Amino acid sequence: MPPVHRLLIWNAAVAAALLLTSCGKPRDKTAHVYELGSHAETGHLIYTVFETQWLPQIGTGDTARIPKNRFFLVRLTVVNSGSEELSVPNITLQDDQGNVVQEMAEGDGVAQWLGYIRNVKPADSISGNVVFDAEPKHYRVRLSDENGEKPAQVDLPLNFTSETPQLPAPKGMNPNAATPAIPTPAR
Repeated sequence: MPPVHRLLIWNAAVAAALLLTSCGKPRDKTAHVYELGSHAETGHLIYTVFETQWLPQIGTGDTARIPKNRFFLVRLTVVNSGSEELSVPNITLQDDQGNVVQEMAEGDGVAQWLGYIRNVKPADSISGNVVFDAEPKHYRVRLSDENGEKPAQVDLPLNFTSETPQLPAPKGMNPNAATPAIPTPAR
C-alpha cells in the first residue's frame, strides 16, 4: 500500500475515534461561574442570587443567636422550569482555598428564611434567605440541579455594608452632635 493511502487511513481512523469520544455526556464537572443577579440555570432549576448580608447576631436580648464566626445571609429565588415538583438541593459556600461551608439547617429568627428542605412546583418559584455560619471572606455560592449533578457557582463580592453595629455614645458626648460636648468648668 502506498504511503499516501496509509496516511489517509490513519487520519480517517483518528477522526473516527475523536468523533466517537465526543459523543455522549461531557465528563467535565466544573461549574460555570455567574455574577450576582444573573440567572444560573442548572437542570430544571433556575437560581438568581440577589444580595448578601453579614450579621454579628440574629435577634436581640436573651434570645439572640450568636454564631461561631458571623451569620451570612444569601437572598435568592429558585424557579422550577420543569413539569414536575422538584426538590431544591442544599446550598454551600466555597472560599478561594476550596474550603466548603454548609448551609445551616436552623433558621430561627432569620427574616424570610427559605427553609432547609425545599420543594418548588412546576412553573413556580420560591424566594428567601439561606443562612451560613462563616468567616468573613470572599465566597462563591455552589448550586446544583434537582439531582445534585449539574453544578453552578455565583460569585459573591465581599462587602460589609450591611453590618453597622449600634454603639453607645461615650459619656459627655451628645450622640446627635458631630463633636464631643465640652463640660463647663465649675466656679
